[in-house]
Amino acid sequence: MDAEAQAVLSFWLGPLDQDGMSSKDHAARWFTRSSAFDDEIRQRFGDLHRAVANGEREGWLEDPHTLVAYVIVLDQFSRNLFRNSPDSFAHDAKAARASSLAVERGDEPSLTIQQRVFLYMPFMHSESLEHQDRCVERFRSLAETAPASCRPVLENNADYAVRHRDIVARFDRFPHRNEVMGRPSTPEEIEFLRQPGSSF
Repeated sequence: MDAEAQAVLSFWLGPLDQDGMSSKDHAARWFTRSSAFDDEIRQRFGDLHRAVANGEREGWLEDPHTLVAYVIVLDQFSRNLFRNSPDSFAHDAKAARASSLAVERGDEPSLTIQQRVFLYMPFMHSESLEHQDRCVERFRSLAETAPASCRPVLENNADYAVRHRDIVARFDRFPHRNEVMGRPSTPEEIEFLRQPGSSF
């Protein structure tokens, strides 16, 4: 495997257990806001992110595993590198196209469970209802077919997928992004944003 892609997978996923899942301690880094973690990604992968974003690693799309690294760089690293900025969403469409390619090509059986989770994340982040429906379908399928020990985590992923899908189905977008994106919120969205669970 390409050394840069392997470095991305090793850094982001960490050691995987016998079921192909990351440890809880490692996973905690993904969803905790940390300037130190953001800075580490910037230092280690900032140049690589620019290269992938500029189309200099399109060869990674030819292999299922390097494609997942490509997706992680554009979908996940962007959120760490450009937190609270429109740039954090700038490469979402490109990441979703890569994920769609992998699903349509039949890459999923060759990937670990944790790799598949991040393959599907661009669908969850998309403001396209088609992508959201695909996200729900893929996460439900993954939860149903995974080893029993993995199912609680994957069922939680599927629940989050449904919640994301329902918001996009209702508003055609994520209202909680409006402020960062400079988009005016409708009265209905303003009321929605006052509710618990309206933001991710």
